[in-house]
Amino acid sequence: MKRFIVALFLVLALPLSAMAADGAKFGSVDIQKVLLMSDAGKEAKDLLSQKAGKYEAEKNSKEGELKKLKGDLESQGAVLNETARGAKERDYQQRLKEYQRFLKDAQEDLQAKNDEFTGRIVDEIVKVAQEYGRKNGFTAIFVKSETMIYLDASADVTDEVLKAFNASKKK
Repeated sequence: MKRFIVALFLVLALPLSAMAADGAKFGSVDIQKVLLMSDAGKEAKDLLSQKAGKYEAEKNSKEGELKKLKGDLESQGAVLNETARGAKERDYQQRLKEYQRFLKDAQEDLQAKNDEFTGRIVDEIVKVAQEYGRKNGFTAIFVKSETMIYLDASADVTDEVLKAFNASKKK
C-alpha cells in the first residue's frame, strides 16, 4: 500500500514538475502552526481554557459532594436501619450517575467548541492563503503535512500567511 501511495504521488508530481520547469511558483503552509500561533487561535484557546476551568471547578465541587455522601454512608451505614441506608445508597448512586453524565457532557461540549473554533479559523486561514497566493503569483500553495516527501524551506510561506491572517483579523 505504501508503495502504491508513493507511486501515485510520483505520477501526480510529474505534471507539477513540468509546470515548475515553466517557472511556476509553489509554496506550502503549515495550517496547524498558523492555527496555534495566530491571534485568533490563541483567543480560541483562551476561551476553551476558561470554559474548561469552569467545568473543572464544577467537577471538583461535585466530587466533594460525592466524597461527603460516601463518607456519610460509610460512617453511618452500620447505625442506620435498612430503609435509611438503602435511601442513602440510592441517593449516592443517583448523584454518581449525574456526575458521570456531567463529565461526559462537559467533554462533548469542549470537543464541539474546539471543533467549531478550529473549523472556522481554518476556513479563514485557507481564504487568506488563497489570497496571498493570488497576490504573490503562486501557481499552487499546498498544505504542509507529514506525507510530503521533500519540501524546500524557501517554499514555506507559513510565516507570511500567519502575518496576513493576523492582519486580516485586525481589520
